[in-house]
Amino acid sequence: MSAIQSEWSAILVVVLAGFLPTEVWRSLAILAGRRLQEGSEALIWVRAVATALLAAVVARLIFVPTGVLVEVPLWLRLTCIAAGLAAFALSRRSVFIGVLVGEAVLIGGAWVLVPG
Repeated sequence: MSAIQSEWSAILVVVLAGFLPTEVWRSLAILAGRRLQEGSEALIWVRAVATALLAAVVARLIFVPTGVLVEVPLWLRLTCIAAGLAAFALSRRSVFIGVLVGEAVLIGGAWVLVPG
């Protein structure tokens, strides 16, 4: 198999295994979402589930980190969350500002504390 065939085979696998299955669910969500009212019970439930999943991912990153984040002390990871929440509250609930401040504290603290 030549390099070009191998490359196209890899692209085909990514499209068939990665893109198409998620695209089907996105399309179905768009169709189902058109019928939902803004304050409906179903939409409230979906928001609650999405929020819970996001909270679980953040908690896992803080308390059970992997990769380079293992080297960052727990107190610094918790400080990043506190700084991000404070910036979010002080900036009229701007998610962008909250994330930016949290990341700046994490990057700055890791740069000072973590060797290498």
